[in-house]
Amino acid sequence: IHPLNVELDELTELFKDSDSDLIRALARSGLGGMYSEEIILRSGVDKKQPANQVSAEEIESIHKNMVELFKPLKTFQFHPQIVREVIEEDKSSVASVETAEDKTKTDETDKNMGPADEKTAQTTNNKNISDVKKVKTGKEDVLPLDTLIYQNFQKERFDTFNQAADEFYSGKVGADIKKVQEDVWAKEVGKYEKRLRIQEETLKKFQETIIETKKKGNLLYSHYSEIQNLLDIIHQAREKFSWMEIASKLKKARKEGMKEAQIIESMDKMGVLTLNLEGERVMVDANLEIPENAEKYYNKGKKAKRKIKGVNIAIERTRKDVERKRNKRELALERVKVPQKRVRRELKWFEKLRWFLSSDGMLVIGGRDAGTNELVVKRYLDNQDIYLHSDIHGAPSVVIKKGEVEGEIPESTIQEAGTLAASFSSAWSKGYASQDVYWVHPDQVSKTPQSGEFVARGAFIIRGSRKYLRGIPLKIAVGIVDYEGERIMAGPVESVSKYTDNYVVLKPGFTKKEEIARSVLKKIDPERVLTLEDVIRVLPSGKCDFVDNRRR
Repeated sequence: IHPLNVELDELTELFKDSDSDLIRALARSGLGGMYSEEIILRSGVDKKQPANQVSAEEIESIHKNMVELFKPLKTFQFHPQIVREVIEEDKSSVASVETAEDKTKTDETDKNMGPADEKTAQTTNNKNISDVKKVKTGKEDVLPLDTLIYQNFQKERFDTFNQAADEFYSGKVGADIKKVQEDVWAKEVGKYEKRLRIQEETLKKFQETIIETKKKGNLLYSHYSEIQNLLDIIHQAREKFSWMEIASKLKKARKEGMKEAQIIESMDKMGVLTLNLEGERVMVDANLEIPENAEKYYNKGKKAKRKIKGVNIAIERTRKDVERKRNKRELALERVKVPQKRVRRELKWFEKLRWFLSSDGMLVIGGRDAGTNELVVKRYLDNQDIYLHSDIHGAPSVVIKKGEVEGEIPESTIQEAGTLAASFSSAWSKGYASQDVYWVHPDQVSKTPQSGEFVARGAFIIRGSRKYLRGIPLKIAVGIVDYEGERIMAGPVESVSKYTDNYVVLKPGFTKKEEIARSVLKKIDPERVLTLEDVIRVLPSGKCDFVDNRRR
């Protein structure tokens, strides 16, 4: 049946031809379980009764409530929402995220319910939901309309159903992906944790063996006389009897109260006695002297002691393996991309380049590659600007935009621009600590080669003398600033620190770019305004390490 256009006769025929109960008949007709439950709830009929025994009045009520339920979809009066069952230990009030406008919409829906609805419906104040169902799974669903079946659930409203579905299913997909990864890593880490447990148990056994064997060896000496008397008796008997016959006679003598036999628990067919010495079971070979028996215990303890060193080394190695696997697991789970409900922000023209705002308020831009190096000079280099370049192959063309600022470009801005030119050059990936940078005026920058010269794409010819900035430290700060809106900026510490207290400082290092970007994101963006790609875009090419974290 089509729920939006179903006729009463269709419903009557559906139930008449069904051999199942009412709820199953509705669900199998194409409505599904949840909407079938909702219609039955509104109609106030017994869902377990046979469908072919439903009365005409009940069918009419079901039809009426089905029409009313889906009416908002026909009139485009959607109420998109995600409903969540709140897990509560007590029946305390639960705040809903619905707005006053949402409450009005719900009230209007309630007014449209028929008499049968009033039997089962309870007035729901969406700002104060009490008597919350307690289900461990915390059931949730996404719907285009209001329902009675979820009236006590927490509701999050959306402008469109697409938005609600995106939010709902992206979270589900992300959770499923993460669960799979967690299971994989649990097995991987579990192998090493199991190995560690076995090694630690082995170590414990060796330690116990050392204590136990020393104690038993000492007991043989502390009970030397009574053991020797017993052995003398056994040796005399051995001249006439087998070991098993001696064992039988000793057992009988023990029962009869023979003093020397009281410490005996048993004796095997090889002549090995089990003695009870001060509550300890001590094995004594009747074929050996007492010192020889004691030495066997001492040697066993020494052997265990020698093995402990190797076990400790193995345990330390396995602990490092476990820690390494746990760190890898944490990193891998962090990398699981949970789909986010984000509207991709259009980049400003300068964000497509290297850029920062100097402490004097001037925009400094630089190329990201050969193509943008050409762009920086040909489109953005004006007569009043300054051009900078690191004195190394593989570096950005950097331009200080003077703009409408009066007077000369300050020395501080030139120095800061030098940091950009040095830090975003190949010197960073090579691990240099500092780099020389030169600067010239725009009329010294040319793309026109002299006879016999060749100028590659992204490269320029510099005419005349150059002014050098020697030993510029390779170090940049990364932070969130408010410049034509909130955005991430990477540049000299002096400039970034002027516009935000929330920044980190980086230097050439050994941490992969993606890993450092993730750490930067955690440190400077607790509100999750940025994406990982936003951070990666502003970092230098090459590995990095943290110098300082100035977030306050």
